[in-house]
Amino acid sequence: MKINADSGLLDTATYIASPNQDERTGEQKTDLIVLHNISLPPARFEDNWVAALFTNTLPADADPYFASICELRVSSHLFIRRNGDIFQFVPFQQRAWHAGVSCYQNKTGCNDFSIGIELEGTDEIDYETIQYQVLAEVLETLVATYPDLKKERITGHCDIAPGRKTDPGKSFNWHKLKQMLSIEAFEPC
Repeated sequence: MKINADSGLLDTATYIASPNQDERTGEQKTDLIVLHNISLPPARFEDNWVAALFTNTLPADADPYFASICELRVSSHLFIRRNGDIFQFVPFQQRAWHAGVSCYQNKTGCNDFSIGIELEGTDEIDYETIQYQVLAEVLETLVATYPDLKKERITGHCDIAPGRKTDPGKSFNWHKLKQMLSIEAFEPC
C-alpha cells in the first residue's frame, strides 16, 4: 500500500472525486486522524449510497431517511467497507468536509488539520476483522508518508464533537486497534 506524493491518492483505493473538498487553510500541519462510521440507510450495508452522499447525488426519494440528508455537503478522505474495500473521495493534501463543528486539544475546525476515515458500520454493530486490518495498514501508510501524523493522534468523531456525534461508537474496539498498531494509548482529547 502506497500513497502517490503528487496526487495524494492511496494506490489500493478506488478513487471517486467528491466536490465537497477544498484547499487546507493557513499554516496548520495535518497532524490528526479522525475515525467515523457511516451506513446508508442506517444499519444497511453493501449499497453505494455513501458514495452518492459524498458526490451530492443521493436521491431524496430512494429511502425515507435520505430526504433528511440529501442536501448535506460532506465527504471524507477514505471509506472502508465491511469487506475491506477502500474508496477515496478526497486527496490527502486537500480538506475533506467530515468533522463539522469540532475541537481537538483546544484547536477548532478539525477539517483544517485532519484526515477523515469512514468505516462502514454503526455505533452498535461490531466492525469486521478485515476492516481493522485494512484500517491498521492504512494508518501505518499514512504515518509513514506524512511525518506530522502520529499513531497516537487518532481519535473518534465523538471526541472532537462530543454531544453532537457518537461515532465510531461503542462497537469500535479501540483496544484491538491499539494492539494492531503496537502503541500504548492514544492522546486524550
